[in-house]
Amino acid sequence: MTEWWEREGLQYRDGFLIFAGRQVDDLARQFGTPAFFYDGRRFTANIERLRSALDQAGLVNRYRIKYAMKANRFMPLLTHLRKTGLTGIDACSPGEVEHAISCGFSAEDISFTATSLANRDLERLTRLRGLSMNCDSISTIRRWGELGIGRSIGIRVNPAMGISRAQNEKLKYSGVNTTKFGIYREQFGDALAVARDYDLTINKIHFHTGCGYLTPQLEIWDAIVESCLWFVDQLDSVEVVNVGGGLGVPHTAMDSPLDLTRWASILARHFRNRPQSIEIEPGDYLAKDTGLLLLTVNTVEQKMETVFVGVDAGFNIAVEPAGYGLPFHPVAALRQTGNNRKVTIVGNINEALDVWYADITMPPLSEGQCLTLINAGAYSSSMASNHCMRGEFKEFLLL
Repeated sequence: MTEWWEREGLQYRDGFLIFAGRQVDDLARQFGTPAFFYDGRRFTANIERLRSALDQAGLVNRYRIKYAMKANRFMPLLTHLRKTGLTGIDACSPGEVEHAISCGFSAEDISFTATSLANRDLERLTRLRGLSMNCDSISTIRRWGELGIGRSIGIRVNPAMGISRAQNEKLKYSGVNTTKFGIYREQFGDALAVARDYDLTINKIHFHTGCGYLTPQLEIWDAIVESCLWFVDQLDSVEVVNVGGGLGVPHTAMDSPLDLTRWASILARHFRNRPQSIEIEPGDYLAKDTGLLLLTVNTVEQKMETVFVGVDAGFNIAVEPAGYGLPFHPVAALRQTGNNRKVTIVGNINEALDVWYADITMPPLSEGQCLTLINAGAYSSSMASNHCMRGEFKEFLLL
């Protein structure tokens, strides 16, 4: 029987879980747990799939992909990405910019968008010639202009519409609630006036309104693109429209893969007769399903009506299940036989929210066994902390 998550490069073979051509149980024995493993070939394949959809939609040479490196900044992965030449970088802090440059990217490869920037951040960035700067507030426009008049900038806008997987409010950057991200229509005229005061040319409009969306949300995506083009139409100088990221991947058996053909056709319809090129900033879509988190079961015990399966790492090294309600589906490294039962997978952190997956039906699990969490390639290690001084983990790139 094939599981919903199985695909080329991640599947059971003769009872063993195989990832990137390697036997997962053997990886755990060799390198220990907890450990993240990333499939470089899957990462490249995800980029190529995205490019193919855009090309087939009629957008050949009309777009540039900028990988959102906050999803995963593991240096070998970024270096691998740079060698492919397939994408640039979306960065959101001066540290990320310099890290990307240390991995071989040039400042010209990087689109920078951040919020609540300090003067020291702006001064650090202004030294980098060629960086594409997107300002998300009038204050940032003014202070960037004070550091050097006559330059080109992008403006991040907020259409007051949001998108996310299953309408998860925690994953929305815009919507009914007022957020800190971008400039609303009501303040756009003021933003343009400040830019004129410093002779700044606005050559890019940027928007990013949410994360993890799949096919059921594409109607919302269509409306968001349409709404954001209002900002573009207020100016004659816009050469690039950055449509952000947020493309999602399946997390449960109920999810279907994002219909990339339909997604790309929406962009093609909106931009077919426009002179602007497009930038896309995917993070999840490129990195998430390239990663596994390998864990070791250390406790199997029933308490009241619940069977708890404890593992050797907690939510602090992969925060999305606890912080955003995004499940990381658990998969045993060895295919088990026997009676399935409901279990709750928990970590080793002394916090009530340290639950990896509650009430999931699984085959028998035993202490000492390797258990993996899929979709751990994005927003896991990059968001890790040393809470309870249990922040140790390893990372490996498989090619």
